Amino acid sequence: MTLSIVITFLVFAFLRMPLAFALGLASLVGLFVGDMDFSVMPQRMMHSIDNFPLMAIPLFMLAGELMVAAGILQRLVDFANSLIGRVHGGLAHVAILAGMVLAAVSGAAVASASALGSSLVPSMREKYGTGYSSAVVASAANLGAIIPPSNAMIVYALMAGSSVSVGGLFMAGVVPGIILAVGFMGLASFISAKRRYPLTGGSLGLKHVLVQTWRALPILLMPIVVVGGIVAGAFTATEGAAIAVVYAIFMGFFVTRKLRLSDIPKAMFNAAVTAAMVGALIAFASTMTFAFTIDLVPIQLANWLQDFTSDPQVFLLLVMGLLILVGMFIESNAAYIMLVPLLAPIALAYGIDPLLFGFLFVMNLVVGMMTPPVGVLLFVMCGISNINLSELMKSAWPFIVFQYAVLAACFLFPGIVTWLPRALGY
Repeated sequence: MTLSIVITFLVFAFLRMPLAFALGLASLVGLFVGDMDFSVMPQRMMHSIDNFPLMAIPLFMLAGELMVAAGILQRLVDFANSLIGRVHGGLAHVAILAGMVLAAVSGAAVASASALGSSLVPSMREKYGTGYSSAVVASAANLGAIIPPSNAMIVYALMAGSSVSVGGLFMAGVVPGIILAVGFMGLASFISAKRRYPLTGGSLGLKHVLVQTWRALPILLMPIVVVGGIVAGAFTATEGAAIAVVYAIFMGFFVTRKLRLSDIPKAMFNAAVTAAMVGALIAFASTMTFAFTIDLVPIQLANWLQDFTSDPQVFLLLVMGLLILVGMFIESNAAYIMLVPLLAPIALAYGIDPLLFGFLFVMNLVVGMMTPPVGVLLFVMCGISNINLSELMKSAWPFIVFQYAVLAACFLFPGIVTWLPRALGY
């Protein structure tokens, strides 16, 4: 049964069928081969998506869409430009800082890439060229799945069960996220100075900085309120996402005064499309996971790995190598849904810290979003900037290499990941 599912899924995936439907058809074939009642499929699908934590994903997406419609992103750009716009790579730094703050609201890399790309690439390409500008924006957007709140971490925690909490995973991403952002800025400064890109932004003035800080302060408080409330246990991730939506609406109507009632249906539609895509993946994959469980695949895989190696570090390296390959070819949400139920219990059996394993799992797939041949962020930026992939990769590869370097550092020095969540009691 398992073999028929895998072969069917690979055939349909290589035929470029949407992965959700490829999962569904593969599951049907598996049920047929296993002579199982087809009524299992709708039952498993409904059970898998009838889950309160999943509501956080469309709500965080909606908050991000509302912030963009409300002109909040422009205030972030003005604030960042007042601080660092006059250094080498100033506009690139502005994009990275804006990406950090947007990441702390939307929780999704693709949404951040769309917002940042449409807002910043037109002005950046005049100073830096299209390839470099698009590479910087893609890197900044990739912070969305690392810096809390993260939709990827919500999906991982849901699939991993009670072994790891959403709040703990959120905190595990803080220090690596800051390291990534600072490293991106260092790369931007080095490349800009080496290529002698012109300085951007006005001269640094205390009054100007204070004015822009005051204008951006309500926006900068939003991630603190939302993420801080989740970590403190004041509300759940789903409730925090709902608060983020209300906060964004309040900001749009009463602070920036650029949000219109006519903007809300479009924002809700975009958030609903994302939620439907993730929901379909989870629903169809749940039947596949059920079939694997009936076929004892998790137990057989665990026994094979433990026979192959008893060293937890070797197991982690094997999983990371697998995820690098998976991230290059398979959409990340599909990878979480298919692989987390199989691999997370085995990691627990090896005695690996579930927070460390969860973060490394997520970051592997996050970096895969910028890695050819199927790096989804690369294709998003190619579409926004109207350039080809080879031109984008000429400028993107230093940022990709740096992300892999940070991933390796988190593997070698687990304290980078686990220190903050452990200090907070996770």
